[in-house]
Amino acid sequence: MSVLDSILEFNENFVEKKDYEQYQTSKFPDKKLVILTCMDTRLLEMLPRALNLSNGDAKIIKNAGAMISHPFGSIMRSIIVALYELQAEEVAVIGHYGCGMTGLESNSILDKAEDRGIDLAKIEAASYAGVDVDKWLHGFNDVEDSVKNSVDIIRRHPLLPANTPVHGLAISPDTGKLTVLDRAE
Repeated sequence: MSVLDSILEFNENFVEKKDYEQYQTSKFPDKKLVILTCMDTRLLEMLPRALNLSNGDAKIIKNAGAMISHPFGSIMRSIIVALYELQAEEVAVIGHYGCGMTGLESNSILDKAEDRGIDLAKIEAASYAGVDVDKWLHGFNDVEDSVKNSVDIIRRHPLLPANTPVHGLAISPDTGKLTVLDRAE
């Protein structure tokens, strides 16, 4: 049985038993918070528990490394939409120690792509569209510096509502301990 088949079988039972009822909430975050965090599997349940968040409390945006790679990319768009359309009032960027993006070099991914049969000559086409693939696939050297960089991008964004608190934190995926790196005044 494939993973998808297993998911679909479980889902059919989930809906039939009305297990969804315990998760029903509105589209507006009760704690008026939008969080940008990493997609790391260790944070799936740990992060909300460590922050005392329940279903419906916050908008949580996830990507590799909790990084904003472009001030007008999809991550920043999601933050702006949460602030203007979904009643969020505060932003937290939460990276984590031991992140897979730490020290990541683009050649690692490109080598693996080539091993899986990708023709890297096709990547050259991206440069015509103004994409620096090496930069796009590059990670960071220090999670704390990366979080501070993302906080800075958010704070300097021309569409950020005035006086919006933007915080930077790092969490331990082992213990859930939060470290405040940059707290909005």
